[in-house]
Amino acid sequence: MSIKRYGVGGSTGTGGQSLPFAKAVEAGGWLYVSGQTPMKDGEVVEGGIIEQSRLAIQNCVDIMQDAGFSLADVVHVKVYLTDARYFPSFNKVFREFFADHPPARVCCVADLVVDCKVEVDLTCYNAERAK
Repeated sequence: MSIKRYGVGGSTGTGGQSLPFAKAVEAGGWLYVSGQTPMKDGEVVEGGIIEQSRLAIQNCVDIMQDAGFSLADVVHVKVYLTDARYFPSFNKVFREFFADHPPARVCCVADLVVDCKVEVDLTCYNAERAK
């Protein structure tokens, strides 16, 4: 089984900081997308939980699709919110992306290392890619 890393080198976090991890790693038909926050060009996008949730999920989806996976391949999502009151709003956005193929999910409240409201990561599986 080979391991392929996506987005190694060139990834930047807040303030242009170089990030020491891959955006995603593929192994044996599985794709693990690193946690994504609502960032564009290394900066957190301002906005409420709806806007930030949409961008965090879209950042994951973009990485996943660049690696050749689809929304139907998502088997598990981890969600970190900074406030439990964001849960209903996050769920509305989540349905926009996953209504047709709902994955398993965990959602918890946690402090995040960047100043934003949400972080999301995805795990995907595609049997055809496991061959």
